[in-house]
Amino acid sequence: MFAHIIDTLLTCSGLDEIVIDTDSPEIRQLASRRYGSAVILLPRPDHLSDGTTSMNDVLLHDVGEIAAEIYLQTHSTNPFLRRETIEHAIDMFVDESRHDALFGVTRVQTRLYRADAEPINHDPEALIRTQDLEPIFEENSCLYLFRGETLTTKGKRTGSNPMMLEIPREEAWDIDEEIDFLVAECLWKASRTQT
Repeated sequence: MFAHIIDTLLTCSGLDEIVIDTDSPEIRQLASRRYGSAVILLPRPDHLSDGTTSMNDVLLHDVGEIAAEIYLQTHSTNPFLRRETIEHAIDMFVDESRHDALFGVTRVQTRLYRADAEPINHDPEALIRTQDLEPIFEENSCLYLFRGETLTTKGKRTGSNPMMLEIPREEAWDIDEEIDFLVAECLWKASRTQT
């Protein structure tokens, strides 16, 4: 799956280097064979390879290893992220100096509840159409843009004054579980029949 996003990143303008951070020897080997010097392979240290490690800690390590003015982070689990979206995000972030970070979001307009059945974003006594609810935005993990200084001083990739980039749900599809992969496969097949 990582090849989908790397292939997309290689077509993007505005990127000087592409770094693959991984603790997998197999992925490093595959990436080396497929991309050669077009990517930098950054082995993730053992102390950052636990499944519960904060991504902010991983990014702090990466920023310490790879110097850059602006960092873009994306994931191999978002294979539908498009070049145009990445380039648009870079342009937005570079042109907007008031914000210290940018991240991708997906619009949610559905009735949400807390665990105690307390409504979050609607009044059950005044049911309005879901498409008329005030949108809530879900961080979709598709992409993050931040300056190294923002990460090191704030300790998080979203900074203290971020901007959000809305990405359509089908482009932002994230593969974390088996069902996500099955849906992604259907989306991919559907996209092939439309072209």
